[in-house]
Amino acid sequence: MFREVLHDVMRRTEGCLGALIMGTDGIVVEKVWQFGALAEMNLDVAAAEFASLIKNAQRAGSEMELGKLHEMTFTGEGGIFILRFVSEDYFVAAILSPEGNFGRARYELRRAELLLENELST
Repeated sequence: MFREVLHDVMRRTEGCLGALIMGTDGIVVEKVWQFGALAEMNLDVAAAEFASLIKNAQRAGSEMELGKLHEMTFTGEGGIFILRFVSEDYFVAAILSPEGNFGRARYELRRAELLLENELST
């Protein structure tokens, strides 16, 4: 089921290079990458590094009484990393090329969140 959900995110989002489900501990649950697009990139390591940023953001949000963190976006010259929390411990993410369809990716990640929440709820 996880792989199917991730394939749908990629298929429906223009410019999507990959999608993954990861725990906030940095361990990848499932991932799919566009063939050849990410051969030179080690996005597993990058995503794991983002996990520490996510923990800090969750802590800061809690301390500021902003409530539960729902979504985060990291944008750089080489692309866009969007993640959407499925539960407190898991998130689904899409990696886009700089020209990727940001709005569609956000929509598809929200859709994936709803499909995955029963499987990944804590």
